Amino acid sequence: MREALYMIDADEVYVVPDFISEGYFTQEVIPREMQLEGPTTRVRGKMVHYCLPVGIHPSMTGLILRRAREVAPGIQPSETTLIITGHGTGLNQNSTKAIREQAELIASSGAGYAAVLDAYMEEQPFIADWAAMSPTPNVIVVPFFISDGLHSFQDIPVLLGIEDEVGPAASQRDAFRQNPHHLRGKSLYYSSAIGTERLLADVILDQVADFDKEHKGSTIA
Repeated sequence: MREALYMIDADEVYVVPDFISEGYFTQEVIPREMQLEGPTTRVRGKMVHYCLPVGIHPSMTGLILRRAREVAPGIQPSETTLIITGHGTGLNQNSTKAIREQAELIASSGAGYAAVLDAYMEEQPFIADWAAMSPTPNVIVVPFFISDGLHSFQDIPVLLGIEDEVGPAASQRDAFRQNPHHLRGKSLYYSSAIGTERLLADVILDQVADFDKEHKGSTIA
């Protein structure tokens, strides 16, 4: 990251962290490596604007709903529980804040889901308890990660019961393409990570637009 500005000719630069939530990397590592001292910093003659992480933008709500419709076409929301799941950690409360906020936004959006829940791999409520916490015959699980990797390909499928164990071949078993999975008396629809949605590029631009609304004209650090 510390080399990035040397490769850019433009005099004005927007930096949008492609992260799900605020935390150690977005609040400490990126500003340190790129020498950023506030929302806008003059670095080696360039105006560098530092935006909020893509994952906390309200536009993510639309992406989650779009992904839920795609993974479970034709399923009635009124008979469905939508679960947004992430890692969860006691080290940084911001890691769950973004997911809780998205669950609340969708629940109040009029999308019609019988229940919209947040669940985590390593803290309560646990995604492993998905069936007990879901009051409906249909359940959609959307991983709130930027990309597909060990968690979405291997760990979460095991916690859901889709796979029996984590193994080197788990990422090749098409966990996302065999929907629905009939488990524990319910039909489970499992999505790939929300960050793989192609419209995430629009959310990045939304963060840039929001930055301009809030900060353009402010004092430069």
